[in-house]
Amino acid sequence: MDIGASIRAIRKQRKITISQLCEGTGLSKGFISNVENNKTSPSIATLESIATFLNVPLPYLLLKNEQRMHVVRKDERQQTTSGSDNLKVEHLSAKGGLRMMICEVPPGATTGTNMHAGEECHFVLKGKIVAEQAEDMEVLEAGDSFSWNASVPHKVTNTGEESALVLISVYKDISFEDIQ
Repeated sequence: MDIGASIRAIRKQRKITISQLCEGTGLSKGFISNVENNKTSPSIATLESIATFLNVPLPYLLLKNEQRMHVVRKDERQQTTSGSDNLKVEHLSAKGGLRMMICEVPPGATTGTNMHAGEECHFVLKGKIVAEQAEDMEVLEAGDSFSWNASVPHKVTNTGEESALVLISVYKDISFEDIQ
């Protein structure tokens, strides 16, 4: 955790001088300098004063680097294939137990029947698909969305004449064993 670097980065991004931060918080220049250089550990009350002046939530200053926003650029996306029809899957982002991807389903292709732990939400970006789960079956087109409990057998089939694109978010609880 690099609280000092976070404070400095926010201060500089907002074009706030150390003098202005000192004036707004009542803290000395030497103390602020020591905080920003991680030479002293401020109290929670002091951090709260700094966070209030910088107009950021206190917990933001306490985040570790790996807990902060993670960006995946379009040209950095991992691509895999899935199922017997080799569906193209672009992995967009992941955080904890949440994953988001875009699946391209060619005409007539299917995901096959799947079953796994977690919850899924889908948004049809392009094309026409049939989503099946147990006895439920729905025809969905671009702009439609659906969700289901992924532990119940399910599959998606492209019934249209063009490739379908489906944005998928999958959530799976992370157990203690998963992070060891």
